[in-house]
Amino acid sequence: MNVYVREMRAHCKSLIIWSIGMIALIGSGMGKYAGFSSSGQSMNELMEGMPKSMQAILGIGTLDMATASGYYGVLFLYIVLLATIHAALTGATIISKEERDKTAEFLFVKPLTRKKIIGVKLSAALTQIGILALITWTSSLLIVGHYSDVPVAVDIGLTVVGMIILQVLFLMIGTAVAAYSNKPGKSAAVATGVLLLTFILSFAIDLNEKIEAMKYLTPFKYFEAENVMYGGGLESTFVGISIVLIGVLAVATFLLYDKRDLKV
Repeated sequence: MNVYVREMRAHCKSLIIWSIGMIALIGSGMGKYAGFSSSGQSMNELMEGMPKSMQAILGIGTLDMATASGYYGVLFLYIVLLATIHAALTGATIISKEERDKTAEFLFVKPLTRKKIIGVKLSAALTQIGILALITWTSSLLIVGHYSDVPVAVDIGLTVVGMIILQVLFLMIGTAVAAYSNKPGKSAAVATGVLLLTFILSFAIDLNEKIEAMKYLTPFKYFEAENVMYGGGLESTFVGISIVLIGVLAVATFLLYDKRDLKV
């Protein structure tokens, strides 16, 4: 339990900053929706006049930009990006920081096995991304609900569930990279690089229908807002793929870290 408390305290300031950033993103994004709505401009017509590449970057798809929930769906792409970057960095950092800060010898002389310590660290990391997800869900309900004339709780709830799955997936990518890498200082950069590569791939798929089959390679295509909100919820295929990947990466984290020589 001391390790858990230690990790929560160590990441407390960072979590507060990320939470403030998330609230600011949602608030400023929906504030722009209010501005467009009050000006009398047709959001859908405005967006349809944009090049396809710009529509892909904005994540518009078939979302109805004239509604608060549709506008939130566009904003959700960047909410997910922020949440998953936090998750990947948390996963990589929480595993690698002992070697990076030269505290590995102090921690691992305690009467705890490596697997036990990794398990506690993962519990702390899951708690942190859970707190950020809760803040995202609550602020989304309050802010989007303020601008919407119809109930939005179900749509927002479904999108946030998809976001949580992606958070856990990228958290495990971060921990697996850190457990494998012999260069602890670069683990966070590698994990973030993987995330950004898959994010860019999702844009490429939107721009070129010929590579649509590659959507299984990028988690950012698994739970897109337009499909989750207007397509019948979370697709079981992508949920299954995510669960399998999370399981494999979790096992890899424990096995790789348990066998690796630590730099003290």
